[in-house]
Amino acid sequence: MKLTEIFLALLERETPISRRVLARVPEGRQDWKPHEKSMPLGYLCTLVATMPGWIAMTVQQDSLDLHPSGGATYRPPEWKTAQDLVHNLEQAVAQARQALAGTTDEHLMTGWKLLAGGRTVSESPRHQVISDTFTHIAHHRGQLSVYLRLNNVALPSMYGPTADEKVF
Repeated sequence: MKLTEIFLALLERETPISRRVLARVPEGRQDWKPHEKSMPLGYLCTLVATMPGWIAMTVQQDSLDLHPSGGATYRPPEWKTAQDLVHNLEQAVAQARQALAGTTDEHLMTGWKLLAGGRTVSESPRHQVISDTFTHIAHHRGQLSVYLRLNNVALPSMYGPTADEKVF
């Protein structure tokens, strides 16, 4: 099996889970956070919704500079409703699907760099960066599930039933 096929299968498995969680996000709570050191709910939701797009970036770009000399160029999509978040997720997933369908395993073996102010922070093969992206998505989705629970939102099933949803 090709790496691209494995990643596409992971994307198909993980996307419905993210969709179910994002669909439960309450409106008007973007600034809420469980602790002063925590990220706001709105930022966390944006991460979960847009992170599949990192797969396309990893395939299509040789690097990402988190602090480019000219200042940040990325602006995350805005959202007001859970429906907006799901839409943003679908766009990011479409970008990832297209990038994976248009690449080769040989390309995924080549290096990719994460930079900060022009300095290399890490360098890994693209396939490793993509694999780490799936782990990163699951991590932030788990955080989001805690935020939702603390806001008294019923949690959907993810990898198994929840206290709120015992059946898939």
